[in-house]
Amino acid sequence: MKPTRFIDSVNCAIEGIIHTARTQKHMRRHFLAALFLFPLILMLGVTDTEFILISLSVCFVLFAELMNTAIEAVVDLVTTEYHPLAKTAKDVAAGAVLMASIGAVVMGYLILSKYIFPIYKEALGVVGNPSEMGTLVSLLVVVIVVVILKAISGKGTPLEGGLPSGHAAVAFSVATVVSLSTQDPLISVLTIGLAVMVSHSRLLLHIHSMREVLLGAVTGIVLTLFIVLLFRYYH
Repeated sequence: MKPTRFIDSVNCAIEGIIHTARTQKHMRRHFLAALFLFPLILMLGVTDTEFILISLSVCFVLFAELMNTAIEAVVDLVTTEYHPLAKTAKDVAAGAVLMASIGAVVMGYLILSKYIFPIYKEALGVVGNPSEMGTLVSLLVVVIVVVILKAISGKGTPLEGGLPSGHAAVAFSVATVVSLSTQDPLISVLTIGLAVMVSHSRLLLHIHSMREVLLGAVTGIVLTLFIVLLFRYYH
């Protein structure tokens, strides 16, 4: 029955949002990202205009996800069989979410980078610039530890599978070294992005689980920082 009162319309809208959050993992991730983002911008002390722009970007992403879910529901109502037009409708709706997300990321970067990058650069400076020998030793230590952990777990091979992910460990070790060597937040973010892409490829190929990839990333970062700080202490 179509709602006749305003409060009933609002309840229907809220039910739609709750349904989307309950059934769509991407919507839950968007909400979690917003839950992290808003306290962060409060602590950074952004201007009123910047807050409005970020809020609009977040709302637009959530709106796109809601429309995507609605389109998927309508398509599934019309047909449960494969049809090229049904696929097109769902793909275009998903593309709208992707475009909204890219816009939100660009907006967030342009606004928040000037607040976060100085803090990040200062943190990189605390650790210091690694020496050439420290860089080589840290990479070797990461590889050796990965091989030992794979031998202990008894799964996979040195280059494929097992615990932890060797690709993730080396990729994040290199990202850590580059970040410390350049002391440039933008280069650091780009390098970490490449490390994430390498790690994500292991998931897409079903070679590693999320736990194995995360353990590899943590292993690469922690060991590299430890070796760099160790060299700095003794030199």
